[in-house]
Amino acid sequence: MRDKPDPGQEPKPAAPQTEGRPEGTRIAKFLARAGVESRRGVERMIEAGRITVDGKRLTTPAFFVTGNERISVDGNVVESAQSTRLWRYHKPTGLVTSHADEKGRDTVFDAMPDDMPRVISVGRLDLNSEGLLLLTNDGALARKLELPKTGWTRTYKVRAYGQTDQKRLDRLAKGVMLDGRRTGPIMATLLPGSGNNVWIEVQLAEGKNREVRRAMESIDLQVNRLIRTSFGPFELGGLAKGALAEISGRQLRAAIKAGPHRGRRTQAEADTAKAKGNKDKTKPRRGKTKPTRNQIKPNRGKNADH
Repeated sequence: MRDKPDPGQEPKPAAPQTEGRPEGTRIAKFLARAGVESRRGVERMIEAGRITVDGKRLTTPAFFVTGNERISVDGNVVESAQSTRLWRYHKPTGLVTSHADEKGRDTVFDAMPDDMPRVISVGRLDLNSEGLLLLTNDGALARKLELPKTGWTRTYKVRAYGQTDQKRLDRLAKGVMLDGRRTGPIMATLLPGSGNNVWIEVQLAEGKNREVRRAMESIDLQVNRLIRTSFGPFELGGLAKGALAEISGRQLRAAIKAGPHRGRRTQAEADTAKAKGNKDKTKPRRGKTKPTRNQIKPNRGKNADH
């Protein structure tokens, strides 16, 4: 984005479009595609009076644009949408996943190289969390990948203070109550180790605010390190802390075409499934069933073989 307006110049409100459906694309979709924010984020920006079209302040998201207009956010002109791109970033601790922080703390986007286009994050990692963060220039893609219904599994390696066992961790598979509602299933697997801290692999399909930390608190564990190791089919791998690596368009298209990447089945799930399978094999059938040929009892009467 470029070109700031003259200081003190107050843009006039843009006139609403009321005659039928105008040509073009809704402003929120257009700006999301341009990597400004998600659609909901753009709508909030409109409510705050931060977006202008041809010098007029926009007051409603029910506005269509063709791309030929001069669209500005906070006085900066928005460039035309580029082809969709996605990056892996190894977020270190101490950075906020936000474009601007009210407390003045360093952000993920401050750490981007100068030639990096405007991007937004797919989901977030809080200040003290580290690991894989996906970044994209396409707000619509970000929204699609982070929705729980999309089903992409987030995997974390968690270090927590306290003692636990697999049986206790398995309780999280039913979800936990946070802010008055139950979360989706949280699959947790105890990793080998000893001492005052335990290492746990955690998998979930949604990422509410501090969900992993709060879920661990519900079973008396205090998380002191949290590393996201994968998001769907994309893995942190050996990416160095603070490093950035672009995912090829071919890889991205293949991942979207393949659909949700489910997490690995935990050992507890495997044991449960195995036990259930064995139980089903020994469970007697209800009702009358016609005996098979091998089940027909021999006639032990007059003509029976002995």
